Amino acid sequence: MKKISLLLIMIVAFSCGSTKNTETIPIKKDSGVLYDHLWQLEYISGTRIAFEGLFPDKKPEITFYDTDDLVRGNAGCNGYSATYTKEGDNISFGDPGPSTMMYCGEGEQQFLNMMQKINRYSVDADGKLNLMIDDIPMMRFKKIEQP
Repeated sequence: MKKISLLLIMIVAFSCGSTKNTETIPIKKDSGVLYDHLWQLEYISGTRIAFEGLFPDKKPEITFYDTDDLVRGNAGCNGYSATYTKEGDNISFGDPGPSTMMYCGEGEQQFLNMMQKINRYSVDADGKLNLMIDDIPMMRFKKIEQP
């Protein structure tokens, strides 16, 4: 009887070990609502030109990736990427990386310059992402469902 019990234990232990999943899954540093969503700009403060005039064809977009601390998106005309640092509700962005060089008006430069000034963020009750300077919202984004 002891031999049968020992044999069953060995079979179970061997079979559990042989079905081990070797797939690597990235570990998220923060399971917050920022990540892996496309956010589209719907408001920017501090410009002398109306929002629709700044971005007549395409509105800027941003996507946060927590596995490599990068944001990627479109500034209304050209693509961009930048590093970011986040601690609590404090956030800062590095210089935007290489992008194409099409000129599409002043909106893109306004957007990228404003990103450099941001130091806080919040997500409000309506699910809107606010990028702020201290307690003042400077840019507001809505979450876009991706196909």
